Amino acid sequence: MRLFFLLTFFTLFIAAAFGQTNRIIQVEDSTTHEPVIGATIRTPTSIKPVVGTITDGRGKATMPEFSATITTLTVSAVGYKTESFPIQLGADTLVFRLKAADESIDEVTVTATRTNSRIDDLPIKVEVLGQEDMDEESAVVPGNVSSILGDISIIHVQRTSAVNGNQAIRMQGLDPKYTQILRDGLPLYEGFSGNLGVLQIPPLDLKQIEVVKGSVSTLYGGGAIGGMINIVSKSPTSSTPEFTALLNRSNLKETNLNAYYSQRYGKTGLTLFSGYTNQQAVDVTGDGFTDSPAIKQFNFHPKFFWNPSDRTKLDIGYAFTTEHRAGGYLPALEGTMPNAYQNVTDLQRHTVDFNASHNTSARNSLTVKGAVSTFHRQNTDYQKLSDGRQSSVYLEANDLVRFGKHQFISGANLTVEAFRKNPDSTRLVDYTYNTVGAFVQDDWQVGETVAIQAGLRFDHHNTFGNFLLPRLSLKLKPSDPWTVRLSVGTGYKTPNLFVNQTPGASMVSLIFPRLLPIDVTTVKAERSVGTNIDVAYSRSFENGFSVQVDQAFYYTYVNSPVVSAFASMSSNLGAYTQLINAPYNLFSLGTDTYVRLEYKAYELYFGYNHTLARRDGASDNSYLPLAPQDKFSTTLAWENEHFRFGIESSYVGTQYLYANQKVANYWFFAAAAEYHYSDHWRLVLNGENLFNIKQANYETVVSGPITQPSFRPIWAPLEGRIVNLALKYTL
Repeated sequence: MRLFFLLTFFTLFIAAAFGQTNRIIQVEDSTTHEPVIGATIRTPTSIKPVVGTITDGRGKATMPEFSATITTLTVSAVGYKTESFPIQLGADTLVFRLKAADESIDEVTVTATRTNSRIDDLPIKVEVLGQEDMDEESAVVPGNVSSILGDISIIHVQRTSAVNGNQAIRMQGLDPKYTQILRDGLPLYEGFSGNLGVLQIPPLDLKQIEVVKGSVSTLYGGGAIGGMINIVSKSPTSSTPEFTALLNRSNLKETNLNAYYSQRYGKTGLTLFSGYTNQQAVDVTGDGFTDSPAIKQFNFHPKFFWNPSDRTKLDIGYAFTTEHRAGGYLPALEGTMPNAYQNVTDLQRHTVDFNASHNTSARNSLTVKGAVSTFHRQNTDYQKLSDGRQSSVYLEANDLVRFGKHQFISGANLTVEAFRKNPDSTRLVDYTYNTVGAFVQDDWQVGETVAIQAGLRFDHHNTFGNFLLPRLSLKLKPSDPWTVRLSVGTGYKTPNLFVNQTPGASMVSLIFPRLLPIDVTTVKAERSVGTNIDVAYSRSFENGFSVQVDQAFYYTYVNSPVVSAFASMSSNLGAYTQLINAPYNLFSLGTDTYVRLEYKAYELYFGYNHTLARRDGASDNSYLPLAPQDKFSTTLAWENEHFRFGIESSYVGTQYLYANQKVANYWFFAAAAEYHYSDHWRLVLNGENLFNIKQANYETVVSGPITQPSFRPIWAPLEGRIVNLALKYTL
């Protein structure tokens, strides 16, 4: 009603001021040429009275003929720069194109697919958590990105250790090893270096997170069988310095201090992130063992940008992480019972990455990118030391050519993973894996309603052989609000001791002192095929209401999965663990529903995922352990000039352990309140797991002697309620 009266008010003013024939004004996005709904058009403030109008659902508005004293009109809209446009004499229709106010609008540009295409143009389904999401998460859960990823219904964040707090990601119900994680389009978290702390990346210096659903191993090689997650860093956007500092404290004795700086200096630019986390060990349940580990972590991430010309771009980054993490029997960590169980990890990660691109013409772009990384970790578990170092290299060159309705990209890449064992208590051995790959991909916009993406990759692994990976995706747009995407692709995963975060059978241990080296003569790589169907509806209305609905269906089949099993050999900790090809296959079949509603200051999200993930064998058809079949998520948020409130809830149900042992269903509730004063200060109070749901409420998690305890599989939260208060300052 208020919008109706406002439109009437503007119309009466226009009629009174001009009283002449009408002109049609069209307001569009300067990049996409899509109509801008709700844009305000007004006459200059220097000429009284000031009159104006607002664009409708088609981005159009009507204004009477102008007097000779009015030569420009000012146009403004949320998310766009306010600009003044000259009035073209004699033109019945005026077209004004607005530019994005800043790069936050570019969150719909996807980088993981190498073509830097808009998310709406891609034939494959990608979900993007953008700059606004990262800004909110940096104050709500500043220490890591696991919380925001867990809000997506198709993703389940699985805790893999009862005492050290390690987490992993499941997509489409499959084990965590089938989800590939990239940082700025680089696969840096494979093998020994990817087992711990991937999700401990702070969100403050992130621009967006891209979630590609389904089999996309064609893009970056083996691993992306269930999906791929690309974590994208910020880049400098303005010559005005940007500085953000954040201080956070939680009831679990966690303190976070993070700072981010960004600025452009002509043709160069710099971003700099530094973060420190200090968390004390906490026993929430009173059983003597840590439910929240002690963590001391420091991150340092500078990145330098250079644009010598409009055609050439270069960025070079360095990332350093050091961490001390300790869990186990709390008196042992405090030094009063040194012989009791402890799990202590010290790690350091150094990474240098680069990305260079050159546009040889308006239709051709060459890109060379890569990373060199070293990772050193010492772990003491059950008083046994494991000590190893991994060196990783990733290099890629690709050529993107645009011609007609095609975007054709071809390239090659090299991946090196070299593990070296230091003297310790394990039976691990040194290894070096090399993978050389070549890929081609064609994005073909057949017509206004049809687009096709076809890809083919060939990989040669020095130990596990050759892999040919075709993939085909189709996008249909039968009408403006509807989009249909269909995709089918193949994938593979090579055996690796350090990526099997879920034991293959009950009581099989994955601690390093029990692992045996892989027998490469008998263990072969896994291969998969998967298909996805996605139907989306998106529409905005003149009254400010918008709706987005997305319904997905998926199916994945994995042949001869590599699992951990008991070996015939024994140690003083029990039987050793070896990797084998299981005598069964795996499949995952499911649906994923996403609904997002926005109206003025309100935002409502629903997500429901139903997945049936099972073993497919002659004698074993059990459900995959620790893979919930039902997950429901919802978020309601409201915001005004100074306040923002949000509540979240999620339901995890129909979850099984080993041998189809069903566990309890549970609800998870969270709430956050934010007060922002001017554009500089924000105070955030956040509560996670408000009703204090813990696995210890349903069963005993730890049993056995305090020197060699046994831990139940983790299927529910351990820490219970978490409340944190964060203060954020932005310059």
